[in-house]
Amino acid sequence: MNRKIFISLLVVSALFVSCFEDADDNFQPASTIDIQNFIYRGLNYFYLYKADTPELANDAFATQEELNNFLDNYDTPETLFDYLLSPQDRFSNLYSDYTLIENALSGITLSNGMEFGLVYYPDNSRNVFGYVRYVLPNTDAQTQGLERGDIFTTIDGQQLNENNYNELLSPDSYTVGLATFDGTDFTLTGETALLNKTQYNENPVYKAETLTVNGTKIGYLMYNGFIKDYDTELNNAFAQFKTEGVSNLVLDLRYNGGGSVETATDLASMITGQFNGQVFYQEFWNADRQADYAENGLFDNTISNGSTINSLNLSQVYIITTRRSASASELVLNGLKPYIDAVQVGDTTTGKFQASFLLYDAPAPQFSRSQANPNHTYAMLPLVFKTANAAGNTDFTEGLFPQIPLQENYFNLGQLGDENEPLLAAALFEIAGRPMTSQKEGPHLKEISDSKASSPLFGKMIGN
Repeated sequence: MNRKIFISLLVVSALFVSCFEDADDNFQPASTIDIQNFIYRGLNYFYLYKADTPELANDAFATQEELNNFLDNYDTPETLFDYLLSPQDRFSNLYSDYTLIENALSGITLSNGMEFGLVYYPDNSRNVFGYVRYVLPNTDAQTQGLERGDIFTTIDGQQLNENNYNELLSPDSYTVGLATFDGTDFTLTGETALLNKTQYNENPVYKAETLTVNGTKIGYLMYNGFIKDYDTELNNAFAQFKTEGVSNLVLDLRYNGGGSVETATDLASMITGQFNGQVFYQEFWNADRQADYAENGLFDNTISNGSTINSLNLSQVYIITTRRSASASELVLNGLKPYIDAVQVGDTTTGKFQASFLLYDAPAPQFSRSQANPNHTYAMLPLVFKTANAAGNTDFTEGLFPQIPLQENYFNLGQLGDENEPLLAAALFEIAGRPMTSQKEGPHLKEISDSKASSPLFGKMIGN
């Protein structure tokens, strides 16, 4: 089957209903067994790690009745899905309402504008504090005056801990209690901020600035998600860099959990440009699908709407990463390494090299939205292929390791884009010899979660 046709059928599209009839009038809720049959069919067909689960083998069940008897052992679609996943799979997901993932793919989420991380206290109490990573424009968090580096320890007056943080931070409205840390203890300041979540469309191009350091023009791009709907804004940032004559680039992916494979390919092509048509990544599917579906991802010269890519033709790039840099972020870093000097600054990445796409309850092989069963809203985002760079590097389950290791100090973060911000300063020292101010290393604490953890796109890499 022509994969280009297949991919086009996977594009999220609107369901067409008669203008003379309310779609709810004929809604017949699907049975659990119907939904479970969809899950089984989809994983049997496309799942990357199909071979790890004996029940997914093509000859596992001789008849539909045998299969149904197996499916009946599981009370819910979720328990079946979890059972069928491989032990090596950390990233496949099942959604009971596919509109959530569809919105996320377009950059639309519920947000109060406070992007944060959650970290264990240093006293082994199992209490948790939050730190503000950045604030989104035109949100409650901005209106309330929150800033990067702010610390909070309570929500609605309750101390955050490892057991309650999900529950406390889930509501659409809550009040954060700000605090300070003296190296030993946290102390509430008495300041609070009431935050309300609204539907928000986030531009992932957070900062695009040109810094002049010792006569060298250096582009700085803080990019927070590979969202295809914002490819034009990403390309415009590189047009700005070209106009301003940058000769070096610092790409900040420290909080970028992933997104579109196509956008990742475009970003790599914006950084370079001299490798158009060469292999950016290779694909490896399950044994049944490899011959028909696997194809190399190539450096290209146009974005998704056909506009020409603004390429910098660089031979070196500095990429800032943390443990929260995942999937498409890692694809860019890994894919560039065989071609240019891609210098990683910061912390080790997540270790996600597999891609997914949405499967709806529809006939194989399309599993398309337009043919989806109208009687339920379940969809899957299973791992369907893994990537390797042109040199064959893949399976980096422990993450990609930095050449310049440096962890963020939660109590001295610095301001994003400022030349003194520790991770950016480390890159600027390497690029242009800018002296680094001495930075006091913070305590080595364990980060437990963050504001993106509940996003359907958290840690995802979405195939074209």
